[in-house]
Amino acid sequence: MSKWVTVWGNATSVADRRPENYAKNLTLRYPVKCAFGGNCVRLHFSNFCGTEPVTLSQVTVAPAISDREINLKDAALVTFGGSESVTIGAGEEVFSDEISFRVKPLGSVSVSIYLNDFTLMRSAVVITGPLSKGFYSVGNQTLSSVLPLEQTRTTQTYYFFTGLDILTDDNNRAVILYGDSITAQSWADYLALKCMDDPYNQTSIVRRAASGTRILREYSCLTYESYGLCGKNRFEREISTVSGADTVIIQQGINDIIHPVGTDINPFRPMSDLPTVEELEQGFNYYIQTAEKHNLKVFAGTLLPIFGWRTYAPFREDMKNAFNDWLRKKCGADGCIDFDKALRSNKNRAAFADKFDSGDHLHPSEEAYKVMAQLAFENITKLSF
Repeated sequence: MSKWVTVWGNATSVADRRPENYAKNLTLRYPVKCAFGGNCVRLHFSNFCGTEPVTLSQVTVAPAISDREINLKDAALVTFGGSESVTIGAGEEVFSDEISFRVKPLGSVSVSIYLNDFTLMRSAVVITGPLSKGFYSVGNQTLSSVLPLEQTRTTQTYYFFTGLDILTDDNNRAVILYGDSITAQSWADYLALKCMDDPYNQTSIVRRAASGTRILREYSCLTYESYGLCGKNRFEREISTVSGADTVIIQQGINDIIHPVGTDINPFRPMSDLPTVEELEQGFNYYIQTAEKHNLKVFAGTLLPIFGWRTYAPFREDMKNAFNDWLRKKCGADGCIDFDKALRSNKNRAAFADKFDSGDHLHPSEEAYKVMAQLAFENITKLSF
């Protein structure tokens, strides 16, 4: 038997608005490491945060030889209703046709996307980690075996391409990671690598995370619109487009607590945006109820230390601790992954342990991200699915 399973994916959010926000005659190439194999693929593209249509002029998928190089002999043209190009309306998403294409277990493929005409580069997400690096190159390079070095740059921004599904063995499954910048950074990739290192692996990790996002609020101003959509405007859409998923790990809420500073300091970040702990709980309950509607088990991840962050205050610490206690004991999820307990200092529980602070007192270090991945791995393998 076989079924569709998303082997890789990212959220769709709002790119930071810059004067050079349009691209023309440009190729994007994104290498993807696949947890398992199959003989058929389909690709998911999103212009959900776009304000005008975008046209993908040509898309190819090919075995990856190295970061910039593909095996052109085995490349396949991706089609959409039989056409090699597709126009995605503002606020819309599309899946490609089913493409006959062999993916080896633990193999790497590259998806190349050519944008011929002026294209609003708005629907995008920035991610980092050992498996997260893309490229952009001048001209149509979709059928170039190697991207030309002098006309190519790396990028951590993933435009439009939001998922790769494989028709694979029925025992394989996907686990979704949902959150903000902490999940948009390295622990998602370290968890994927841990799963791939397991000789009995049947799990792909699909990241649905966007920096700056909150459970309850979103910005409508140009300055902060790239901080992304609130939970009710993104959660169900993002989990429902992941094929073969049975679990979601949710680690979100710290931005709801640290963003509001008052209009006397920042006109776009009023203190009225600060939720109560009860409102955060209600927002998280929406996540749990929505996930259950889609037959997903839910693991809640506790919020991390923030002592020393530029908006740190005792009242924010109290909110974080109260919300964490609720996640641990009362939220009703299928399990709680206590990231906070694993990463905090024994001497000052409000702060990261020394080796786990990236330096900004909000985001973990690479070593801490590896600890988060290990904790998540232990939890998602506890239950029999």
